[in-house]
Amino acid sequence: MTDAFSPEVSDRICKHMNDDHADAITLYARVFGGEVGASAAEMLKIDAEGMDLSVQVNDETKPVRIAFDHELQDSEDAHQTLIAMVKEARQRVASAS
Repeated sequence: MTDAFSPEVSDRICKHMNDDHADAITLYARVFGGEVGASAAEMLKIDAEGMDLSVQVNDETKPVRIAFDHELQDSEDAHQTLIAMVKEARQRVASAS
């Protein structure tokens, strides 16, 4: 695992995602985490290999780990990967409708 993901970097990314992109995190949980009934989700941690979410399904909160398709190199790689993942998730949802 790369050292690019210090606790400070993880915290910064998670805060941004939780504050500005909560809908994307819920979509990650539904599409990549297999929690199709997720009503809300929060990003707890991100590292080079994946992200840890806290997902609300009905009245239950459960942890979900989503692995990335490659090892992230830095925060810019994380940014681009998260964008690509939300685009892919939206396409999957649209094609399933």
